[in-house]
Amino acid sequence: MEKQGRKHSATPDLPPLRKASSFSKIQHEAYDYIIVGGGTAGCPLAATLSKKYKVLLLERGGSPYGNRNISYLENFHICLTDESKNSPSQGFISTDGVINSRAKVLGGGTCINAGFYSRANRRFVKDAGWDEELVNQSYPWVEERIVYWPKIAPWQAALRDGLLEAGVSPYNGYTYDHLFGTKVGGTIFDEAGYRHTAADLLAAANPDNLRVLLHASVNKVIFKTRHGHQKQSAIGVQFKDENGGHHQAFLSQKRGSEIIVSAGAIGSPQLLLISGIGPRSELKKHNISIVFHNEHVGKGMSDNPLSSVFIPTKDPPKQSLIETVGITDDGVFIEASSGFGQTGDSIHCHHGIMSAEIGQLSTIPPKDRSLEAVHKYVRNKNSLPKEVFHGGFILSKIDGPLSTGNLVLVDTDPNSNPIVTFNYFKHPQDLRRCVYGIKTIEKIISTNTFSNFTPKDGGYSMEKLLNMSVAANINLIPKHTDDSTSLEQFCRDTVVTIWHYHGGCHVGKVVDQQYKVIGASGLRVIDGSTLSRSPGTNPQATVMMMGRYMGVKILRERLGRAAGV
Repeated sequence: MEKQGRKHSATPDLPPLRKASSFSKIQHEAYDYIIVGGGTAGCPLAATLSKKYKVLLLERGGSPYGNRNISYLENFHICLTDESKNSPSQGFISTDGVINSRAKVLGGGTCINAGFYSRANRRFVKDAGWDEELVNQSYPWVEERIVYWPKIAPWQAALRDGLLEAGVSPYNGYTYDHLFGTKVGGTIFDEAGYRHTAADLLAAANPDNLRVLLHASVNKVIFKTRHGHQKQSAIGVQFKDENGGHHQAFLSQKRGSEIIVSAGAIGSPQLLLISGIGPRSELKKHNISIVFHNEHVGKGMSDNPLSSVFIPTKDPPKQSLIETVGITDDGVFIEASSGFGQTGDSIHCHHGIMSAEIGQLSTIPPKDRSLEAVHKYVRNKNSLPKEVFHGGFILSKIDGPLSTGNLVLVDTDPNSNPIVTFNYFKHPQDLRRCVYGIKTIEKIISTNTFSNFTPKDGGYSMEKLLNMSVAANINLIPKHTDDSTSLEQFCRDTVVTIWHYHGGCHVGKVVDQQYKVIGASGLRVIDGSTLSRSPGTNPQATVMMMGRYMGVKILRERLGRAAGV
C-alpha cells in the first residue's frame, strides 16, 4: 500500500496538447508512427514508441485536464450524462436495447470509468500468446505511474466480509492479481478522490518526438499500391479538425513505419470498414472502395452483461465505486457501488454507477429503453421518496462472455455511432452464470454483515429487493424469484452494461499475432477490439499494459533488445 497518499498533480508534465487545426500551421514532417486514438491503449503505446521514433497521436476528443467531472470521483456520473458537443463520452444504444457509452477524450475509457484496476490471469496472458516476462514488466510500468490502493469504503468492506461469509474465499487481501476468492484491487483514484488516467502516461514520452493533436477525427486510412507488392500499404491518414478543416498526415519512407489504430472496440472496426477493409457487401452498400475483403471485421462483438440488486440502507452510505471483488470459480465476478456524489455541480438524487442518467435503466426491459426513457426518469424522480436513494448496489458481471454479435456502419462518418448488436445471453452458459450470480448476491445479502446495513423493520426479502426499481413506479421485474425461470427472466429484463465491450478486430481473423492487419501492410490494430474476451474482472489494466507491451515489442523488432525502454 506504499502508493497511498501520493500527491496528485492537476496537470502532469506532458508534451504539448494542441488542437488539430494547428496542424496546418506547423512544419510538415513525416512520422515513423501515426496512432489513431489517444485512449487506454493509444497513450502508453505513443509514449513508448516516442522514446526512439517520431510519433503523431490523433485523438478525436479533447483534454481531460481541468474538467472536474472527469477528475473527481464524486462527479463520476456526470461525464456519462453529458450530451454536449465537447462531452468526454458519446452515448449509443445497441440493437439489444441497452444504453451504452464510448469515450471521446484523451485518455479514453480511463477518464470515464469507475477506476478499478485488476490484472488479467495467467491463462489469459498465455492464450494471448504474450511474453509473460514482458507482461510482468509492462503492468508495473503503468502501476507506478497512475495506480493507487483504495482507502476502503464501508460498503466495500461490507461486500468483502459478506463475500467471505457467503463462501467466496479465500481472502487474498490487497492485490492486482486475478485470484479466485475475494480481494481488494487497485484504483486510478488517489486518496483525495482525484482520477489519474492513461493520458498521464504521456508524461513518460520523449516530448521532442511526440506530437499530440486533439479534436482530430480520422475519417480514412490512406493506402497505396507499391510496385511488386500484392498488398496495399497504409501510408497516411485523412482527418478533420475541430473547425471542420481537412488534413492529411503521412508516414516516413523508412522501413517499418506504420499506422496503428487504437480507437477502441467501436472505433477501430468502424475505421477499418470506412477505410475499405471489411466484408465486400458491407463496403459496397456504402460505396467504399475495397482495399481488402475480410468478412470478420466488425464480427465477434461482445459486452459483459451486468445484473444488479439495490439494497436500501438505514442511512445514506458513503460514496464508493468499485474497490472489492469476489472472483467465483463459476465465471461470475461480484462487485459493488454505493452512495451518491452531492457536490455543488453534481446531479442530485441519483443511483451512482447504476443511475438511469448514465443509461442504467435496469428495471425497464431492454427493448423499451431509450434516451427518452432516461429523460422521463429524470423528470419524474424528484417525486420519489428520498429513501429510494439511500442504499447501494451489489453487481454481478459475467466473465467472457460467450455470446457475440456484430457491428455494421450507418454511414461513413467516423463520429456517427455504427449499428452494434451484442446478443446478450444468446449463449445459454451466460444465462446460467447470471442466475448463479444473483443467487450468490442473495447469499451475501442474507449474511450478518449486510443485516447491519438494512433497516430493522424493512422486511426486505430477496423478492422485494429484486422488485425495487431505479424508478420505483416501474414494476416490470418478475416476482417469482424462487423459481429459476424467473431469475432467468430477471437477467434478461434487467441486463445493463458495465462498459467492458470488446471485439470486432479479433486476432487470427482481422489481425495476426503481432496485431498487423491481415491483407494490408504498414497497419496494425492495438486495443480492446482485438480481444475475444474481457481480461480479468475489469479490462483497463490489461489494455493499458497492452499499449506499453506492444510499444516495447515493436521497438525491439526494429532495434533489437538494445531498444533500452
